[in-house]
Amino acid sequence: MTPTPTATLVARDWAEIQERMLVPLYEAVYDRLEVGPGVRLLGLDCGAGLPLLLAAGRGASATGVEPDPARRALARERLLEVVAAPPVPTARPYDVLLAFSPGPGSLAAALPAVRRGGAVVLADWGPPERCTVPAVLGGGPDPRDLDAAVERAGLRPDGSGRVFCPFGYADVDSAVRGLLSTGLYDGAAAGDPALAEKELAESLHPYERPDGAVWLPNIFRYVVARTA
Repeated sequence: MTPTPTATLVARDWAEIQERMLVPLYEAVYDRLEVGPGVRLLGLDCGAGLPLLLAAGRGASATGVEPDPARRALARERLLEVVAAPPVPTARPYDVLLAFSPGPGSLAAALPAVRRGGAVVLADWGPPERCTVPAVLGGGPDPRDLDAAVERAGLRPDGSGRVFCPFGYADVDSAVRGLLSTGLYDGAAAGDPALAEKELAESLHPYERPDGAVWLPNIFRYVVARTA
């Protein structure tokens, strides 16, 4: 499938503006799991591949799953191994599965590719009062119950943590582009993209600094679990 021009622009906004906002979360998880040489990592919904690049930079072997063709194309431009659907189990299973915000069914589909006792990491927004981004435009999705997701998947809990991930932008325009690339506001303004951009820009004014930069503090929570 060839990405549409609009999808390609949104994917580039994600790659050029937004995905770096989650670097503190990726690094905290990789530090905790000691991701490095000899570790095989599989990242679900890996976007344009930044989490894979960070893992590879530590010496790990990283593969991504990204259903969006525009983001998958950008990841492949970075010479990353990224596929459209979770791989089938092989003789060389993965040691770590990143499932920060997997689509319906993708977590269950990927689990068979993880070795016994391998780490599965789920992550989402932290406490609503500590997260600015979901509240912009008058509310956003409630954080998933990560512990319940671990139980439903038949995984064994193995700890959790919280990470400060501020979303910082040079100006309102870049903030609007970055935030819209997350998909959080797809239903805003009754599906009118131009109106959604206008309303989002107006909602960001309280978070502008004197130099025009936009600062949105957030806390993310992650949970580490182990396969049976």
